[in-house]
Amino acid sequence: MLRAFSTAATGMAAQQQIVDVIANNLANINTTGFKRSQMDFQDLMYVKIREAGSAVESGVNSPTGLEIGSGVKAASTLKVFTPGELENTGRSLDIAIQGDGFFQVSMSDGSTQYTRDGSLRIDADGNLVTASGYLLEPSVTIPTDWRTIAIGKDGTVSVLAGADTTPQEVGQLQLARFANPSGLSSQGENLFNATGASGDAVTGNAGSSGLGTLEQGFLERSNVQMVTELVRLINAQRAYEINSRAIKAGDEMLSTANRLIS
Repeated sequence: MLRAFSTAATGMAAQQQIVDVIANNLANINTTGFKRSQMDFQDLMYVKIREAGSAVESGVNSPTGLEIGSGVKAASTLKVFTPGELENTGRSLDIAIQGDGFFQVSMSDGSTQYTRDGSLRIDADGNLVTASGYLLEPSVTIPTDWRTIAIGKDGTVSVLAGADTTPQEVGQLQLARFANPSGLSSQGENLFNATGASGDAVTGNAGSSGLGTLEQGFLERSNVQMVTELVRLINAQRAYEINSRAIKAGDEMLSTANRLIS
């Protein structure tokens, strides 16, 4: 009976973790470039009371075994990189990636991180930066007297500045892709870090080497589907209740056994 208590407790803890992940997904439903997460679980070790195929009597083997599981554990959180809806903002520095790829971001410690958030800004030095102020890599500098900025599908940045009547090319936005993007580590601020599981970044111009193209004047919204998350939330809540009932049933059975000797 006591085994049922600990087994059901692992089930309740697992459903609580699912609710935590769903809550984060829903909290970021309006976060630019956000990718939803889902939980993967594995069953725990089994108590082997009798092995399948063991001898029942001379010349007779049991066709099945007798084993009792110990519950469930969280195996991983999986980032789902399905594309989000593109929203037309009309802003020249809003860039969406249509397809595979990440913008490269140069951090203050010299490392490189990656993002799908293309809501760009121009800092005091004329550099293109993220909403948090981090430089893009490779860096692109915009003249201070710019009038219009055009960013092509391949990432070419052209500017009409001053009295010029012909746009001049001032830089090139490059993208990075990974063999296993789900292996990237979430860092907050819409940033990901490469890990041994994700593999090394493969960089190039947009539209080449399997990389997606860029859409100026658009932003990629979160790929969180509210209805799907709410259904998962209800399922998790019901599973939590069922596991709590298993504990209650075990308690009632122990209480009945105690009353036998009262």
